[in-house]
Amino acid sequence: MSTRVVIDHRAASRHPEKAHRPDNPIQRKPAWIRVKAPNHPIYNETRALMRDNRLTTVCEEAACPNIGECWSHRHATMMIMGEVCTRACAFCNVATGHPDALDADEPARVADAVAKLGLRHVVVTSVDRDDLADGGAAHFAATIRAIRAVAPATTVEVLTPDFLRKPGAMEVVVEARPDVFNHNLETVPRLYPAIRPGARYFQSLRLLDRVKHLDPTIFTKSGLMVGLGESRIEILQVMDDLRVADVDFLTIGQYLQPTVKHAAIESFITPDEFADYATAARGKGFLLVSATPLTRSSYHADSDFAALRAAREARLGSG
Repeated sequence: MSTRVVIDHRAASRHPEKAHRPDNPIQRKPAWIRVKAPNHPIYNETRALMRDNRLTTVCEEAACPNIGECWSHRHATMMIMGEVCTRACAFCNVATGHPDALDADEPARVADAVAKLGLRHVVVTSVDRDDLADGGAAHFAATIRAIRAVAPATTVEVLTPDFLRKPGAMEVVVEARPDVFNHNLETVPRLYPAIRPGARYFQSLRLLDRVKHLDPTIFTKSGLMVGLGESRIEILQVMDDLRVADVDFLTIGQYLQPTVKHAAIESFITPDEFADYATAARGKGFLLVSATPLTRSSYHADSDFAALRAAREARLGSG
């Protein structure tokens, strides 16, 4: 596989904690995961609405490859609590450092954008806010309530941090009754020290398990990246762990390296290998599985939610 070095001059300012790391050349993407540059007029309309409402999106901050497609359908994932994260994950393109104080008006601005976009389903995520006593849980809850007030027909999915060492935080979010509670495990336990050093695998797993125990009506969801050096057996074990926690929906996508200072891609997983993972996950009992090279947590979230609800109804009907 040929390599090329891509120098991102923003990397040092966005990721100061990675500046001392040796460069990992960025590999050329295979044909099956190349995407077209965004040029649809609705993409520009969506972008303008985000700017007008002074909102941050994970689509931009995480350099999502699907932004052109999603924004051209007026789908955007709202990222609340600022654009600076207190964690320094080796895979993530979100800036790290010391965040600003919370903006009390942000939940209302998010809700206004949801209403203007006419979303049937919205995903709200955030940076990690380890600097806050509740990890930002109350801000999540306020955002859910604000969306419900102006767009009661819109279903709400949250993609939360792990709320590590924040007792009672997850319960605050659950009490606000999101339709989907998503928290990504991201990778296999063996790779946590290198890839997700600020997190703990079993804390994330317990979080998902606790959500389902508190409110079984809330769909739970989690996602994995592949191509970081994990083995198939390790991925299958994570699937089993998630099913023990009664997680409903699993997403699996290819890790793509944002800059030369981020974790290197160990392999590009083929479409056939993704299909194999999807078959295995369905066999383990997930209500819904999305496993493709370009799958991301929020990709096709609106249609996936409809499929998730239908799958639950079919399972209950057959029981």
